[in-house]
Amino acid sequence: MLDTLDATAIRRWCAGALAALRRHQSEIDALNVYPVPDGDTGTNLVLTLTSAQHALALDLDNSPEGEQTSHGRVLRLMARGALLGARGNSGVIVSQILRGLADALTDTAVVRGRALSAALTAATEAAYAAVAKPVEGTVLSVVAAAARAAERTTSDDLATVLRAATDAARDALAATPAQLPALARAGVVDAGGRGLCVLLDALLTVVSGGADVGTETDAVTSTTVTSTTVHTSTSTGTGGTDPAGASDDDGAAGREPTAAREARSGEYAYEVQFLLDAPADAVRRMRAELARLGDSLIVVGTGEEPGAPDHPPVWNVHLHVNDVGAAIEAGIGAGRPYQITVARFADQPPAPVTAAPVTAVPGRAAVVAAPGDGLAAIFAGEGAATVGGSPSTGQLLDAIRATGATEVVLLPNDPDTQAAAGLAAREAETAGLAVAVVPTRSPVQALAALAVRDPRRRFDDDVIAMAEAAGACRYAEVCFAAREALTVAGRCRPGDVLALVDGEVLLIGAVLDTTCRNLVDQLLGGGGELITLILGAQAPAGLAAAVEAHVKRRWPFVEVHTFVGGQPHFPLLVGVE
Repeated sequence: MLDTLDATAIRRWCAGALAALRRHQSEIDALNVYPVPDGDTGTNLVLTLTSAQHALALDLDNSPEGEQTSHGRVLRLMARGALLGARGNSGVIVSQILRGLADALTDTAVVRGRALSAALTAATEAAYAAVAKPVEGTVLSVVAAAARAAERTTSDDLATVLRAATDAARDALAATPAQLPALARAGVVDAGGRGLCVLLDALLTVVSGGADVGTETDAVTSTTVTSTTVHTSTSTGTGGTDPAGASDDDGAAGREPTAAREARSGEYAYEVQFLLDAPADAVRRMRAELARLGDSLIVVGTGEEPGAPDHPPVWNVHLHVNDVGAAIEAGIGAGRPYQITVARFADQPPAPVTAAPVTAVPGRAAVVAAPGDGLAAIFAGEGAATVGGSPSTGQLLDAIRATGATEVVLLPNDPDTQAAAGLAAREAETAGLAVAVVPTRSPVQALAALAVRDPRRRFDDDVIAMAEAAGACRYAEVCFAAREALTVAGRCRPGDVLALVDGEVLLIGAVLDTTCRNLVDQLLGGGGELITLILGAQAPAGLAAAVEAHVKRRWPFVEVHTFVGGQPHFPLLVGVE
């Protein structure tokens, strides 16, 4: 039994947490409130902790000796590694939880129960601060419950405080279906919260020497949902019932109205993003003011201690508004905003995607996430550098640096990659690079954005044009249902063909090519001059010909462009401009 948390214990915790997450990876991946086969919260958390473990193994720290405690130094390495390897929203939030722990414990000489309690409170604040509109019933609720339980514990005994926190986290996890209707409908708990429970259990194992740690780490938490109540049970194994991912992650949250995910706004006309040098108190006031102006508000700081008065912390600010001037004035009132970008969500069609490839501009580049060899070749033909699907913060940062450019546009092509892209952009900007994220949610939007690049424009103007083109491209995807679920289009069963438009199930069918044709009719019924079809790895022979023939017959004035993308999960991606 450990009395204090030292550097050796933290290293053991990181290794143990990674091993535990790997054991429960499939279980957490399966906690998916949506039938689309892309639930990957467990995988994202494993990759995030793998990066943290690598950071500890490399032991790279430029801080002068003696400026921080040994356990603080190890925690900062772990948090930094998690930040660079963060995948998906859950990975980003866990990295912020680790950052909060590191900030609170770095200067604490001896870490016992009360110090850990204060650190859990700081970790909770960091996690909530990373999300503009926190949603209860997610990993945020779980970490908050752990912190409250630790604070209520009067003992200074490390194991006693940690045990209270882990017990409360499990109880909070079991309660998540009662807080989020999507979880209750799917009969699951929150995937991100489940992952956090695994991390806390791993820490308790280290502190207690492996004794008196309940069997929850080796159990699957599932829920049986009735029309009025949610009952919790556990069963051993790794085959849990189905972002629980509805939390903030990873293929699920974006389909619920309560989730904070990047999206084109129906109520607000502009997306505003800027970096800000400002003290924390001023940022809190600014955040409240911006929340009244619009939605999709995200304010994330570097987490570093403020330096001299003339070197305040750096913040990344993002929101959707109608009054751009008021948003920027709010930033000016708080401090010094810079690298300001404004994107207008206008329904004006961009140039066709078959425009000639843009010649690379010295000092300017685009980095695109490409989940398939065919997509990578297509984007390379448009003059862009590519990374694989679901890249980490570190991989995106490496790709930015590899371009050798000083002005870089990031195209994430997936809502779950946008958080990692934002972190990569912020890290690159600290090195003096100008990096902008165009929040593309599908490869078809990236094609539209790349088609309108113009090297003669100023960088900020080029980014705005690309964002407008991406926003004007409606996107859809076709896949096979991974499980039974209730969707906005009705109940689907495993193997059904699902057609999703802007992330929501629009059609449920039994035959792939029939569903694809019906999807095209639905999209073009709202107007369009150009339709782009991208075939996935599961696309059968003849699918492209069948859809192309249907468009030619039914919509003779619409131009069709077809590509072989090779993306997993989705036999067909569709874009309409």
